[in-house]
Amino acid sequence: MNIRRWTVAGLVAVSLLTPGLTACGPADDAPTTKSEAPAIPADPKEALLASTKEIAKGNFAFAIKSNGTDGEGVVHMASRSARLTMKAGDASSEFSMEMELIYVEPDSWVKVKIGGAMAQMPGMEKLNSGKYLHLDQSKIKDIEDLQFDFADVDPAGAELLTKAIIDVQKTGEGTYSGTLDLSKASESGLSDEEVLKALGAKANSLPFTAKLDTQGRLVELAIKIPASGEIKEQELTVTYSNYGTATAPQKPAASDVEEAPAEMYEMFKG
Repeated sequence: MNIRRWTVAGLVAVSLLTPGLTACGPADDAPTTKSEAPAIPADPKEALLASTKEIAKGNFAFAIKSNGTDGEGVVHMASRSARLTMKAGDASSEFSMEMELIYVEPDSWVKVKIGGAMAQMPGMEKLNSGKYLHLDQSKIKDIEDLQFDFADVDPAGAELLTKAIIDVQKTGEGTYSGTLDLSKASESGLSDEEVLKALGAKANSLPFTAKLDTQGRLVELAIKIPASGEIKEQELTVTYSNYGTATAPQKPAASDVEEAPAEMYEMFKG
């Protein structure tokens, strides 16, 4: 029993290619904190390139929104911990999924809630237990969706996206707009092979807007996706907050944990 990828990119692809899905869940809009920072570069592109440097330090909260999916989470490099939640679809959809991943090295846990027709498949009741399922690290080595790479802490890949900018103008205090080539950021969490294929040449010049805080840190990046084939016109948005002050995710209580069944690993294969 296999399903498509449920990484950030996979969820974005689902939202773009499945018009019937409905977004749900609020973004984390907590304010960023003040700290010493160099002056914001006057050149718009240099300003945006510099705006992602703080993300690499691995202490922030983020949220990703698109037409049919929401994702949010926290990265806390100092404690080698992270939490990500993802939602796709709702009760009226043929298929819906809520997923929470918690990483506190060397362990990780996943909690899922599957709805729609898939929830009736054999074995799904083991996953819809309402418990955090402790993952055997030896069984997820080849399952990207159940891992978190602390060497690349940004789930959205904002640095790759800013490097793919074709042109950009400053439109106001801390605000920018321009176009970027999504095909040059194919490894970004906001990109996906299926989406790029569906967009074709349109992916080479997509409108975007960006917002920086007073210290030049990226707080929002929004990319407009044009209608193309099965894809409806929509917008992908990633926001960042709580730079340097993110709360370290904690391990689930032992009473809320059970070992992941074989169905969990099988579901996320390939």
